[in-house]
Amino acid sequence: MTARFAGKVALVTGATGVVGAAVARAYAGEGAAVLAAGRDPGRLAALVKDIEADGGRASAFAADVTRSAEAAAMVDAAVSRYGGLDVACNAAGIFGMLAPAADYDEDVWDQVLAVNLKGVFLTMKHEIRHMRAHGGGTIVNVASNLGAHWRLPGAAAYAASKAAVSHLTRTAARDHIADGVRINAVSPGPIDSPMSTRPGETREQRDERMSASLPIGRVAAPEEIAAAVLWLTSPESGFVVGQDHVIDGGATA
Repeated sequence: MTARFAGKVALVTGATGVVGAAVARAYAGEGAAVLAAGRDPGRLAALVKDIEADGGRASAFAADVTRSAEAAAMVDAAVSRYGGLDVACNAAGIFGMLAPAADYDEDVWDQVLAVNLKGVFLTMKHEIRHMRAHGGGTIVNVASNLGAHWRLPGAAAYAASKAAVSHLTRTAARDHIADGVRINAVSPGPIDSPMSTRPGETREQRDERMSASLPIGRVAAPEEIAAAVLWLTSPESGFVVGQDHVIDGGATA
C-alpha cells in the first residue's frame, strides 16, 4: 500500500453505499483523513470503526445532500475537523425503480433526480467554494455507464440523472480548472452490490444474468471502482480534466 494521500483530507459522500465505503477505506488506507458522509448514522459509525481498526483516520457526518445547508455544513465539518479539504468523491446515489417511462412514478423520478443530480451539484458547489479559496483540489463524481454510455429499459430516472452528472462534470471541470480545481467522473458498470441485484434474485443468478452482457464475465468489486477514484484524484492523473472514466468490464467497448 502506498501513501499517496498522506497529510490530505478527503470527503466521501454516499459512504454508506458499497462504492462510497470502498472509496473511504481506500483513502484512509493511503494516509488521508476521511470525512465519511451519508444519511445512516449507524452505518457511518460502523464504517469509521472499521477504518480506525485498520489504523486509518476517519469521522462520520450525517447529511442529506439534497439540502444546500447540509451540504455546506458537511464541507465545513471536513475543514474544521482536519484543517482543509483536498479531495472529494461524490458517490451518493439511489436507483429508484424499473418501469417504462410512461409508467414511471413522478415522486420516484423527483427523488432520484434530487439525490443523484441535485445532490452532486450541491456538494460539488460547496467543495469548490472551499478548494478554490485554498489553492485548489480534486473532485470525482460517481456517474454510471447506464447514463451517457449504455441503456437499461425501465431505468429512466437513474439513466437521466447519471447522464446529467457526466455532463455536469464536464462543464464544471471547464468552469473551475483555472481555479486549480480538477474535476472528473467515473461511470461504473454493474458492481457487486444490492443495486445490481433484482428483487428475489440470488447473487449467483445475478452473476449468471450479468455475464451475458459483460465481456469480462463478472461484476466489478467496489474496490476496483475505488482504485480508479483514487487515481483520478492523485497527482498521477494531473493532466486529466473533465473526463468520464468508464469502468464496465467491456460492456460499452
